[in-house]
Formats: sequence, C-alpha cells, structure tokens
Amino acid sequence: MRKLLSREARQASLPWRSAAAGAMIAAGFLLPGIAQAAPAGCAALQAKYPGWKGKTLVNAVNPHTPGYEAIDPKDPSKYVGFDIDLGEEIGECLGFKLTYKPVTFAALLTTLASGQADIVISDIYATKERAKAADFITYSKVFDGVLVAKGNPKKITGINTSMCGAAAAENTGFVEVPLVQNLMPTCKAEGKPEPTLQLYENNANCIQAILAGRADTYVNDVNTVDQAVKANPDKLEKAIAVTIPYSVGIAVPKDKPEFRDAVMAALVEIQKAGIHMDLLKKWELDVNNFKEPDILSVD
Repeated sequence: MRKLLSREARQASLPWRSAAAGAMIAAGFLLPGIAQAAPAGCAALQAKYPGWKGKTLVNAVNPHTPGYEAIDPKDPSKYVGFDIDLGEEIGECLGFKLTYKPVTFAALLTTLASGQADIVISDIYATKERAKAADFITYSKVFDGVLVAKGNPKKITGINTSMCGAAAAENTGFVEVPLVQNLMPTCKAEGKPEPTLQLYENNANCIQAILAGRADTYVNDVNTVDQAVKANPDKLEKAIAVTIPYSVGIAVPKDKPEFRDAVMAALVEIQKAGIHMDLLKKWELDVNNFKEPDILSVD
C-alpha cells in the first residue's frame, strides 16, 4: 500500500501559487511546511456528505502508467502520479483517506463491483459499456498516441488500414482493442493481411513488446506514449496522435449515487482552486487534457 504523505509534503511538491512565495525562493529562502488550505467549499461538502468523513477507502489501481499511477522508483511501498495525487485531494476535500489495491487493468471494475474497492482512479476511459458496471465522474479529455519503433518501419499513420498486417500490442480490456479488431474486415476486403493483436496486462509489457521486436505498434493515452518515447528516444517514436471519443473517469459503485455526487462536487472545488491544473503541470501532462467534470451513468 502507498504510504500516505502529509498534505504539507504533497503541496510542497506543487508549483508555488503566490508571487510572494516565488520571491522568497528567488531570494534563496526555503519555506518548509507551506501548504495550501483545502478549497473553501470543502467544509460545506463535508457537512453535506458526512458519511465518508474520517473513513479510509480503497482505490483500485493498475500502477503501470507513469505520470498517472506507478510504483515510486524511490520507494516500492508507495504509488505516485497525477491520479494518486488527485484522489488524495478529493479525499482531503471530503475528509477521507485512501489506501490502494493494485490489480490488472481488466480487473479494475470487477474489483469495484465485488466490494473489494470503493473507488477507481486509474486512467480508465469512461465508456457506455463500462458505465453498465460503474458510474463515472469524468475529468480528462482523451488523446491517444500511436507508438512505433524508431523510424516507423511499418509506416503506420493511425488506427486505419496502415495497420493491416501489423502486430498491435494492447492491454486486455482497453478500448483500443476493438478499434484494432474493427480494422480486420476492412483489411481483408482490400486484399491486405489482417492486423494481429497481442494482449498484455499492463503498459510496460506492451512497450517491451515493441522494444523486443515482437510488436509493431501500441495505441494508448498520448501522455503514456510520450513517456515511453522519452524513456527510449533511440528506439521508439510517436507516429501520430489521434482523437478518441471518450473521457477519463473516476469509477464509483452504481449503488452509491450520493458518493458519486460527493466526488463530483469535490472535483469541482478542486478544479476551481486551480489544483487540478497544477497537478497536470507537476506530472508533465498535457494541460489540454483538462475538462470540467460530468457524470456518465447507464441504467
């Protein structure tokens, strides 16, 4: 489980929010313990939604997406990333703490549905199909990147017939899997070989498949692809970025609409306070991913 850092420790790593603090840094002063108070509206939310104040909840995560959620390379007992910080900010606002249950991506929603987790904040795309199993509070736009070997030897230009005959590494349960599968009849109709799919349990294994020459491409969140290229600039490149018609969402149990509404309200306060944008910058994620929250629920 991730060790919970104090709010002061977490806020100390965020960009400074005041000109006065910036001036002190420029002058060579270190100001330990400076922390931003919880957004003003959070006290009212804790009064409105008292059922979670003082509780410890479980967040199911697939901790293999650097920048979002990953094992801390400096301390394997901790998880770090944008989603980890965002979840703790939501908990701070509503008065609860989080512990973490690491699972495969395909098991995120089943872990939630079985009651082994209370919430899922793990870079999961909110789709109508997934919303049959959980309610979602969306908070991020989706742009996918197409990862290929350096030089793009297969000349892949997107999720299109340029993938005919290519081997695509994908995560089990990811929305990109059916997108690649949908190309198969088109490739066949054009007299081209169908793309093949290799299914893995996490991003790291998909990326390794390209590095090892077993796969030709991997399509996933553009920030994940950019991180892979940054880590392997001589071996990998991004062929293109494509728009995917989904949003990233926080999943909560369908039978807890009050909890869903509380998380939604807390996220609104966090965004109004500028914390969401600060976290995107802290984790070097594209600020264009920012979106105001809404709810996706399917009966």
